Amino acid sequence: MIKINNYLIAACIIAFASCKIPSLAPAPVAKQAPNMFPNSSNDSTNSAAISYKSFFADTNLRNLIDTALHNNQELAIAFQEIQIAKNEIKSKHGKILPMVEAGIGLGVDKVGRFTSQGAGDASTEIDNGKLVPEWLPDFRGGLKATWEVDIWKKLRNAKKAAAIRYMSSIEGRNFLITNLVAEIANSYFELLALDNQLDVIRKTIVLQKKALEVVKVQKQAAAATELAVKKFEGEVYSSQSLEYDVLQRIQEKENLLNLMVGRYPQPIVRDTTGILSFALPTMAKGIPSQLLVNRPDVKQAAFDVQAAKLDLSVAKAEFLPSFNISGALGAQAFSPSYLAKLPESML
Repeated sequence: MIKINNYLIAACIIAFASCKIPSLAPAPVAKQAPNMFPNSSNDSTNSAAISYKSFFADTNLRNLIDTALHNNQELAIAFQEIQIAKNEIKSKHGKILPMVEAGIGLGVDKVGRFTSQGAGDASTEIDNGKLVPEWLPDFRGGLKATWEVDIWKKLRNAKKAAAIRYMSSIEGRNFLITNLVAEIANSYFELLALDNQLDVIRKTIVLQKKALEVVKVQKQAAAATELAVKKFEGEVYSSQSLEYDVLQRIQEKENLLNLMVGRYPQPIVRDTTGILSFALPTMAKGIPSQLLVNRPDVKQAAFDVQAAKLDLSVAKAEFLPSFNISGALGAQAFSPSYLAKLPESML
């Protein structure tokens, strides 16, 4: 018996330990950002605060970016998401206010004769000896108002969360604009680099063809062999193959730019003198704290966290009792001629 009791005590201890609620994981300690970037001064001048119209001196590039901001499909989708978030604020605000409904109704009711209501209606006079009809019509119309008292701030927190998500959608669009401008500028500069590469290849082909003609003359003069001629021909064919490859890459880059700009494939207007004549302004990195302030994706994530906390408060408030106030005012009668008789027909 003693051994059995010991086993029971051990089992109870094991069962009690297994029901322990797991402890929450501690939140990571936020690391402090450095005061300055490596190998840089503590200068707060930041190129991220400059508009692309001031940063890029190339008019053709600015025109591409302007067209993309107007025609890009992803930006159009992001704008519609902003409008949805804006309307969501109005929807949440409407739930805080009293809701008023107006309506009219028509019906017919027939109760059994051998019931308390049927027997009472059969012996009830409505007006000057007129009994209640056996088939009882029902005409009604009026107003109904309902208002939920926001005791636990459930509705107000829901509205605040919708407002924060609206700001998050704006930052999401800004982040999309930032990526779009960067991709267009990067592809445009790559296109200029390909133009410069194509120009170098074509000049090389011209020189190689001249060298090939010289070798052919030398062969005729018995100063060179057929092997030398074939070698120079192979160099020309190799450069021509490289030329076709660069032309294909230029076409692909132009198609990519037209896709981002939001238009059908067409030649990209650009300065054909090459990328070597293109000058960019001096880049200023600023300080690390400005990097967090200027990044829209960081702002969007911060807004999403705030909205999630408010959603948690709203979810907790759903478990608490709610207090609603409702009322209705109108007229109801079994004949339309009696609806105007007040206060008898008032409901």
